[in-house]
Amino acid sequence: MSLDLAAPSIATRPVFLRVVRGQDRVLTPDATAFIAELQARFGSKLHALMVARQRRQERYDDGRLPDYLEETVTIRRGIWSAARVPDVLADRRVEITGPVDRKMMINALNSGAKVFMADFEDATSPSFTNIIAGHVNMLDYRDGTLELDDAETGKSYRVGDTPAVLIVRPRGLHLDEANMMIGGYAVSAALFDFGLNIFHNGRALAATGRGPFYYLPKLEGHREARFWNEVFVFAQDRLGIPQGTIKATVLIETLPAAFEMDEIVWELKDHIAGLNSGRWDYIFSYIKSLRNHSAYVLPDRAQVTMDRAFLATYAARVVKVCHRRGIHAMGGMAAQIPVKNDPATNEAAFAKVRADKLREVGMGFDGTWVAHPDLVPVAMEVFDAEMPGPNQIRKPRQEWRIEPAMLLKPTEGTITEAGVRTNVSVAIEYLAQWLSGRGAVPIHNLMEDAATAEISRAQIWQWIRHSASVALSAGGERTMSREWLAELVQEEIVSILDRIGPNAFHRGRYASAARIFQEAASAEVLPDFITLPAYDVLNALD
Repeated sequence: MSLDLAAPSIATRPVFLRVVRGQDRVLTPDATAFIAELQARFGSKLHALMVARQRRQERYDDGRLPDYLEETVTIRRGIWSAARVPDVLADRRVEITGPVDRKMMINALNSGAKVFMADFEDATSPSFTNIIAGHVNMLDYRDGTLELDDAETGKSYRVGDTPAVLIVRPRGLHLDEANMMIGGYAVSAALFDFGLNIFHNGRALAATGRGPFYYLPKLEGHREARFWNEVFVFAQDRLGIPQGTIKATVLIETLPAAFEMDEIVWELKDHIAGLNSGRWDYIFSYIKSLRNHSAYVLPDRAQVTMDRAFLATYAARVVKVCHRRGIHAMGGMAAQIPVKNDPATNEAAFAKVRADKLREVGMGFDGTWVAHPDLVPVAMEVFDAEMPGPNQIRKPRQEWRIEPAMLLKPTEGTITEAGVRTNVSVAIEYLAQWLSGRGAVPIHNLMEDAATAEISRAQIWQWIRHSASVALSAGGERTMSREWLAELVQEEIVSILDRIGPNAFHRGRYASAARIFQEAASAEVLPDFITLPAYDVLNALD
């Protein structure tokens, strides 16, 4: 594609801090000029939005609680609908998610799911090598040449005749792409991923009616939705794509966003296709938002389930808002991974998946997420039986009255030594793999992504901050403290290294992973995202 883009001045000319394979295909002069134009037009607005996030958190820290906005009451109460969802997205009953790794993309597209969300964010370790490789894969998907011949195994991978619809998730608004600089500053990772994807693929996907479609992560309110809408409008106009062609699904995975769902849909009403329940990130955001409030301390992660307290109310509100506005309500993730040669364990896992998906479809959700191809038929069977049409958007849920206190009600339960140790072990294990270039990591038969590390360290921080009592495995209790955390980190590191053996490819990453986790979990003020300090280490290792 060639556009009439003005040549950048020396001050605004992009500078790349490293060169990786495939870069010449992706970062063409026109493509980089387009990203530079996005950054110039929207960079200052994005910075202001990030400052607004900090101010909101300061108000929460000072004692205020999240609430519905007074100034947008007419939007919430108004009778209006979003633009019609295109036919290709009418049936989203099962979506599979995964990183932008080539083999995983092909397997996901061939999985039998209706939609594949290709994730540049939480399921991809954002080394420049991985990010550029992911965008190369997008080019090949566009051209019908996404294939792989594995020399080690002798296997060949090709996209089938009826692949899933592709939806791309760019990185969040809070992240930078440190390897591309303009005017001395790193560019926005969100604009980098979106800009490259729509520049190279947008017109081709629009011509076939299969895109361009996006998932928008970690929005905290309607002003951030307005930002994305402005980016969409500009990009479509600049690239000659009809307005309204872009369709986005917003992940409601932050506590502030749960109070602004109607407003988010309103801001994106010409471009929105649905809202999604991002449950793990939502729990993390709940802890982060209410970090100074002792009344909202949560129990072990395993006890914080979707059928109870704040999570059940949040899920109900997603369905209520979506169906009132004529868009899809998408359920949460089934992260189970089948175990080879263990049918009993697999059947127990599948039973949990069926129960979870039955709860979702019964609430009115129009589709759900899975992390592994073997779970596609399990989830599909439930939705096929309970939802004979392509969706149930016409099924209203307006009888649910949801007060702010219901969205804040904490889960009751216990904090146990086993839960503490699991958080420490899983977070360190995940971060070590992330620093080794893997963003989707199987741990204890679950597919974990960056949200795992976030919720694990946030829970430890919350328990330290509020001197929580922990039930010990041997009996009795112990107060959670920084000193005990240091002991636990040392013990869990030894246990992990004994288990993986001396030749594990990522063994050398555990020292860095443990340090990053311990500093984030024991900080005086809870850091916003653990992936920010980890990204600096990742770039040094890349």
